[in-house]
Amino acid sequence: MWAAVLLGSAGCYLLKLAGLSVPRRILASPRVRRVAEILPIALLSALIALQTLSTGMRLGVDARAAGVAAALLAVLARAPFLVVVGVAVLTTALIRLAH
Repeated sequence: MWAAVLLGSAGCYLLKLAGLSVPRRILASPRVRRVAEILPIALLSALIALQTLSTGMRLGVDARAAGVAAALLAVLARAPFLVVVGVAVLTTALIRLAH
């Protein structure tokens, strides 16, 4: 296990070092800037979709999807973050309780 931890740490360090080694002219490119702005949003969206729609190795829709949908509505209504989380949790819990 420690070998995996050390290997992962070394990989993270090398990745960070590679990022610091990129010339500034490449980082100043408008295309690179656009990708850097959009990439975290895409990765977070993929993580949310995966965690919401999968159980083990199976895909399916359950109460979690309703919770995410309710949270989306709360975000669109410009609710504070804690309210968004509360709406998602309450919606998920009530649907699970109903089934």
